Amino acid sequence: MIAQIINKANPKGMPIVFATAIATLAVFVVLGLVTGLVWQLIILGFMVALTLGMVVFGQLAQRAQYSMLGGQPGAAAAILQSMRGNWQVTPVVAATRDQDVVHRAVGYPGIVLVSEGPGARVQKMLVAEKKRVQRVAIDVPVYDVQCGDGEGQVPLKKLQRHLMKLPRNLKKQAVSEVNYRLRALPQSIAVPKGPMPKGARMPRGKMR
Repeated sequence: MIAQIINKANPKGMPIVFATAIATLAVFVVLGLVTGLVWQLIILGFMVALTLGMVVFGQLAQRAQYSMLGGQPGAAAAILQSMRGNWQVTPVVAATRDQDVVHRAVGYPGIVLVSEGPGARVQKMLVAEKKRVQRVAIDVPVYDVQCGDGEGQVPLKKLQRHLMKLPRNLKKQAVSEVNYRLRALPQSIAVPKGPMPKGARMPRGKMR
């Protein structure tokens, strides 16, 4: 199934995977013929070729899914929900009729508000939501991130990496306590029109 997704996004993807594995195995075969350790290096080469092939396969799968999510409302939420670690995500805590949305994630850094939409429009939403969450989480760090392709925004494909670089300010128990307090906040928003990505999950880390 993943191979079909890769092939749809990039017809050259699967040939690249096979070419990487075959080329790696060929190198080890040549080294075996030169050194006289043919069988030993063939076995080692097979293992290395399989590993490199899976690494390339995982990277191409990640790129393909980013390509599928790009431009869809709620794409940032799909990325947040598939992040590794102790992250508790609440999609669409604020929204407008123009399909500008703000998602909330609570993790070791604290509270992270991630917006989707043009910078000029979503900035006001982020400021308002930041004030709202600080009413129940006064001493908790709150970060705001604009996800998009505009100036000063974080591209979708770099969102996970950007959040993982944030400092760890909370312990595991504190993360659950903060998320529990935030659930008490009233939510009265109009969900934007348009499909939200369903079942869209990014690969969890690099494939081994």
